[in-house]
Amino acid sequence: MKENTYPWQTVYGPEVRPEIEHASYRTIGHMIRAIAEIRGDAPAFTCCLPNGMNGTLSFAQVDEMSDDFALYLREELGLAQGDRVALQMPNALGFPVAAFGVLKAGCILVNVNPLYTAEEMARQFRDATPKALVIIDMFADKIPAATQGHPIPNIIVTRVAEFLPTLPRSIVGLVQKHWDRTVKPIEIPHTRLPAALEKGRAHRSANRAGAAAYAEALSPDDVACLQYTGGTTGVAKGAMLTHANLILNMEQTMELIAGVERGKETILTALPMYHIFAFTVNLLAFYWLGARNVLIPNPRPLGNLKRAFENYPITWLSGVNTLFNGLLNETWFQDSPPRHLKFAAAGGMALQAPVAQRWEKMTGKPVLQGYGLTETSPVLTFNPLGNARDGSIGVPVPSTELVCLDDEGRPLPQGEAGEIAARGPQVMAGYWNNPDETAIAMRDGWFRTGDIGVMDADGYFSIVDRKKDMIVVSGFNVYPNEIEECLAAHPGVLEAAVIGVPDEASGEAVKAFVVPRDPGLSEDDIRAHCKAHLTGYKRPRHIFFADDLPKSNVGKILRKDLRAAELARQAAE
Repeated sequence: MKENTYPWQTVYGPEVRPEIEHASYRTIGHMIRAIAEIRGDAPAFTCCLPNGMNGTLSFAQVDEMSDDFALYLREELGLAQGDRVALQMPNALGFPVAAFGVLKAGCILVNVNPLYTAEEMARQFRDATPKALVIIDMFADKIPAATQGHPIPNIIVTRVAEFLPTLPRSIVGLVQKHWDRTVKPIEIPHTRLPAALEKGRAHRSANRAGAAAYAEALSPDDVACLQYTGGTTGVAKGAMLTHANLILNMEQTMELIAGVERGKETILTALPMYHIFAFTVNLLAFYWLGARNVLIPNPRPLGNLKRAFENYPITWLSGVNTLFNGLLNETWFQDSPPRHLKFAAAGGMALQAPVAQRWEKMTGKPVLQGYGLTETSPVLTFNPLGNARDGSIGVPVPSTELVCLDDEGRPLPQGEAGEIAARGPQVMAGYWNNPDETAIAMRDGWFRTGDIGVMDADGYFSIVDRKKDMIVVSGFNVYPNEIEECLAAHPGVLEAAVIGVPDEASGEAVKAFVVPRDPGLSEDDIRAHCKAHLTGYKRPRHIFFADDLPKSNVGKILRKDLRAAELARQAAE
């Protein structure tokens, strides 16, 4: 691309580079080490529990501990460059230690939702074939079922209160074990994360180069993460995101954000870091900026965020529409909006205009909306601070091209709606072990997003529809095929179809249309079945029993007809 070739570049501020030619660092490991040398003992990550108990790791500590974990993986466990390591935990101090250690080791990080059922875990493990798994103790009891037929040879167990001071760590452990009983006995061979770090540390004397040597063997185009998504077809697959993809995307995103001060920001991370938006923006980009990252292990209920807002000068907050809307309805938030906030960033799902307006009125600061996908690391567009437009997903970030295509793949003129296609240095290398799906998504050098959008004369994009059947629940992708397969497995179900319906709280909700085989089948039966097989946000919120489902002349269930009828019914009401 050439400077000012595209209309969106005219809204860039004078300090914004239209092109980012090269990543600032060769690999993420190089970045982690370089920032730690600058920031040293400054606080990098603080885990804040609902009652205010907390623990903090400095940049130097995170760098050193992640080196130890890298040495443990390579020297103690014998893993090789390119081996996959799954990480399944909420936002806690162990997350950056483990994630950075995997990346420094030259292994490939596989982020896994800790709330997944054993079946959901098994599908991801079968595809990624990890050599090691780092998992939170609360969910370790799922491992035997999740690894049946495809064992993971090395299990490392951590806990929410890991690396907190002794007293709060002990209190949390006692509560989990004896009061709410969220931690069950772990009956499989495993190593605790602190013990793994100790074993890694023991290899330092025998390995003069330490973990730094592993990074030297890596190139920017080596895969850093397998981030699982349904892509444009709804079939779960791992997007291969390289070190260059992730580093460049964090730089592209921050290039459009004015007013950020290196070493002076405090970001609240309520979004889970296993999600690509929080992984790139909160974990990587704000580490790169030398910010303090306040981690919230569980943002539900939203009262869990109260002490973090009270105790830390939060300057940045990233979230989804659901989070912002929920905070606006919390009495404690209304009584004392954050005083240090500069602005908030929204992604993952559509930001509703009334929510954005109420937020700015209450806090005095805007919510800026962006857009992206797992396959694009994820940010493609963002609203520039001072040049934001309501209802728009913003303009392409530097070094990124977006175009709207017709059904034949031809570019459409400005103002006409078509499928958004993208190209840029943040676009994935492809889907893991899946060349056929890669070929569907990547055509003629462009990644097809599956979203229908329109570009105005100034280069601002807006989403008008989704080409695919994907449902977005509070920023998480839900694919109808997976839910329908689960429903069809119930012996009382003849057939089923799933669509997304508008929902005030979560943006969209899952609605299931079920044709019963058993006339005695009840909603409770369906809900109990889904609870056993699907994580919470995937479960149908609405269930409708039908005599039949609309089908094409070849027998394909027509979700679009169900969706049209549902929208018409809601409009009539």
